[in-house]
Amino acid sequence: MTLWTAAEIAAATGGTASADFAVTGIAFDSREITPGDLFVAMQGEADDGHRFLPQAFASGAAGAIVGDAFAEPHVLVADTIQALGDLGRASRARAAAKIVGVTGSVGKTGTKEALYAALDRSSRGRAHRSVKSYNNHTGVPLSLARMPREAGYGIFEMGMSAAGELAALTRLVRPHVAIVTAIAPAHREFFASDEAIADAKSEIFEGLEEGGTALVPHDSPHRDRLIAAARPHAASILTFGLGDGADIRARDVVSVAGGTLITALLPEASLTFTLSQPGEHWVSNALAVLGAVEAVGGDLAAAGLALADMAGLKGRGERHRIPVAGGEALLIDESYNANPASMRATLQSLGAERVAGRRIAVLGAMKELGETSGAFHAGLAEPIAAAGIAHLILVGPEMAPLAKALGPGIELAHVPDAASAILASKDAIRAGDAMLVKGSNSVGLAALVEALASGES
Repeated sequence: MTLWTAAEIAAATGGTASADFAVTGIAFDSREITPGDLFVAMQGEADDGHRFLPQAFASGAAGAIVGDAFAEPHVLVADTIQALGDLGRASRARAAAKIVGVTGSVGKTGTKEALYAALDRSSRGRAHRSVKSYNNHTGVPLSLARMPREAGYGIFEMGMSAAGELAALTRLVRPHVAIVTAIAPAHREFFASDEAIADAKSEIFEGLEEGGTALVPHDSPHRDRLIAAARPHAASILTFGLGDGADIRARDVVSVAGGTLITALLPEASLTFTLSQPGEHWVSNALAVLGAVEAVGGDLAAAGLALADMAGLKGRGERHRIPVAGGEALLIDESYNANPASMRATLQSLGAERVAGRRIAVLGAMKELGETSGAFHAGLAEPIAAAGIAHLILVGPEMAPLAKALGPGIELAHVPDAASAILASKDAIRAGDAMLVKGSNSVGLAALVEALASGES
C-alpha cells in the first residue's frame, strides 16, 4: 500500500517534486533500499547520501528526497535531515494510532519489541514499531515516517546520551503512553550522577498527549523522582514492578520449562501467562508491556500469548544450541550492548540456567562510563561469583580492574579484543556448557557469536 505520494512528501517538507511518484517504504541507507522505497539522501559530517543515489535507484527506489537536483524522480528540499524530521511530524499528525514511547537505560529495545508483538497480535497486523535501535535524532523521525497511515498502534524507542535529547524526540512522537523501563549508569561519562540520568530519561513525559499515561519502574531508587517529573504532564501515573505497592505487579513468579509462569495484577484486571524470556529483568519488562497494553485499550489475553511466543532478540538474549566436541552447548547472545545494570541482570540469569556442564561468560568492556569505569568493572566480581561461573573470558583493557578483583576458583583469560576472544571461546567451550556473551556493541562480540553459531573453524 502507498505510504507517501510525491505531493504529500512535498507538502510535508516544503520541497518541490520533480514528478509524480508513490513509495511504499523509506530508508536513508542505500543498502536497505527495496523496490518501491523512498531514499533520503542524508547530508552528514562523515558522508553525503547523494553519492549513493545511483545505488538506491538501481535497488528499486521509486523516488528520493534530495538537496541537489537529480535526474530520477525526487523531491528537492533545502535540508534533507530537516526534511526527514518534517516527514516524521506529518506522519504523526495524520495518524489515528495509539502511540507508545519507550525509553530507559536498559530494556527499552526488548520492551519495545515485546509490546509490538502484543499489540500486533491483537490488532491483526496493524501495529508499527521502530526497527533495530533506531532511537536517535534521525532514527526516530525515520521510524515515524515509516508508520502506515492505517496503523492502529505505534511503538517508538527513544534513546539519549545528553540532557535535552529526549525532550526533542518525545515532542516529535507525542505518545499517549510513555514508559521508562529502568534507570542505570549507562552513558555515565556524560552525566554527573544517576539522578541526572533519571532526569534526562524523565524528559519522555514532556511530550505526552493530553490524558496520557506514564509508566514508571516501582522498584527503582529513582521512582519518586520519575513520578514527580511525570506529574505535570500525565493524567495517569502507574508503577510496575515486583515490589509490594506497585500498581502493576507480579504476584507469583515461578520458573517452568520454557520460561517463567507469572500472575500479574493490574488496576483493572489480572493475568496469568508464561513469559518465554528468562530473568527477573524480563519480568519487569513484561509488566510494563501489560500496563501499556491496558492503557491503550489493547487485548491483555493476546498480550499474554505474545509474551509466551516471543523469541530471543539478536544481540539481546537470542539463544543458540551449537555443536561442540561430544555434543551441544548453549550460547546466549547478549552482544549488542552492556552497562553495569544489564551485566548484573544477565549474569544473574546465567546463574539460574540449569546446565549439565559449566557456566562460561565472555564479557566485553562497558563503554562510556567515564572516570567511574574502573569501579563499575571491578564491581562485576560479586555477580560473577554469585552466578557460579567456572570460566571467564574478559575482553578489552577496561576489564583489568575486574580481573584484579576476582577471587580464586574461576578460570580466567583476559584478552585484548574480539578476535582473541573468538579463539579463547572456541578453546574453552565444551558439551553441556552454557556460555553468555555480553559487552558494549563497539567491542565487536557479535562476531564471536556469529563464529560460534555458524560453526566456523
